Amino acid sequence: MTPVIALLGRPNVGKSTLFNRLTRTRDALVADFPGVTRDRLVGSGQLGERPFWVVDTGGLLGEDAQLSGKVSDQALAAAQEADAVLLVVDARAGLTADDRTIADTLRTLGRPVRVAINKAEHLNPDLVRADFFELGLGEPTPISASHGHGVRSLLDGILEAFPPPDLSPTQEAEDTRPVFAVVGRPNAVKSTLINRLLGQSRLIESPVPGTTRDCVRVPVQLDGRECLLLDTAGLRRRAQVHEVIEKFSVIKTLQAIDLAQVVALVIDGELGIGEQDARIAGQALQRGRALVVAVNKSDTLDEPARAALRREVERRLPFIGFAPVEFISAKSGRGLKALTRSLFAVHSSALTRVPTSELTRLLEAIVTRNPPPMSGGRRAKLRYAHQGGHSPPTVVIHGTQVAGLPAHYLRYLENSFREALGLTGTPIRIVTRQGENPYAGRVNTLTARQVERRHRARRRGRKLFRD
Repeated sequence: MTPVIALLGRPNVGKSTLFNRLTRTRDALVADFPGVTRDRLVGSGQLGERPFWVVDTGGLLGEDAQLSGKVSDQALAAAQEADAVLLVVDARAGLTADDRTIADTLRTLGRPVRVAINKAEHLNPDLVRADFFELGLGEPTPISASHGHGVRSLLDGILEAFPPPDLSPTQEAEDTRPVFAVVGRPNAVKSTLINRLLGQSRLIESPVPGTTRDCVRVPVQLDGRECLLLDTAGLRRRAQVHEVIEKFSVIKTLQAIDLAQVVALVIDGELGIGEQDARIAGQALQRGRALVVAVNKSDTLDEPARAALRREVERRLPFIGFAPVEFISAKSGRGLKALTRSLFAVHSSALTRVPTSELTRLLEAIVTRNPPPMSGGRRAKLRYAHQGGHSPPTVVIHGTQVAGLPAHYLRYLENSFREALGLTGTPIRIVTRQGENPYAGRVNTLTARQVERRHRARRRGRKLFRD
């Protein structure tokens, strides 16, 4: 079994930096002020032939009274579920009362605990270790998460307590789990929705906008199928984004949209459709992602209000008219089964594969029903089509004069293919390929005498025609 290592400690001691160092990624946001990390982040790492999991947590005993309790609960839950706990302390700040309190709490969990003294570069190791022996958690290890000093020896000491991995030649199975990104404006109750689907308080819920900052990956089983949910930070208008850390949160959200196959756009049913909802939907459509619109807080709406809101979705978001709209309540769980069915149906549509013969047959029927318009006195000829990719499905059409097809006819082709193939919730990309001129590149091999004979023949023909 792969060991799980949880990183705990006070705020701003370098846990996220160490997480990125151990996982060799930049998944955790890093900033030089406390309280950046709030939810648990899980990443995989490997030391030689030994794989392991790392869990980054928020700082214990934070100063934000409204969120510190929830962040601490998440951190302690990660410690209870882990195989080993790594208490990260600050070498430059020295031993603090909060460090002692956290150490006393960790001793009651019954998990092996190691102490990592971070930010120990350019310091005397013996002097750095002296204070932290008082914690009574064994010999502390000075490290530098930002530079990597001492991290390997620290990992060796942690992993040697676990049995060696099975090195039999087995091929790892490809991760085929559906990936769903939950996006929306701040305070659209995205974390509450994921907790309801998960059946536990895995993510921090708070009425404070911007509570979620990282992109949190949450494995979950829906309708008996394993999938991965991505909780993202709420996207606000660019003029309202001032903090540097929030700018990085926006980048993480856009990366989550790129990683997902289906995007669930959560809309506050009480506030209606806003300009930012349209922007988020446009970002997902621009990246070719399938979409499901989840209208939250629908339990507060009656049937006429729902019908009016559905019409508003169609009016304000016409460019994603192919996306199914589900009315849900993340708080009570109402409508979540229908949302789950829509997510899997849209995921299946986004990954559909169609043979070339069927696409060509559909193309002929579509063109026969509505031929392409004339352009420059000539009409484009669409000869055959094949699939060029999936997620989103891409249809490559070959023919002549196809470069001049207008945008409205390309939309007609997209909608016709979606209807004919029975796809839902996914855009279809239409790519045109101009046929090559078979005479291009040929060299004229006629001799000068043959050219002169042709000219004389043409002149004689014109003279006879005049006579």
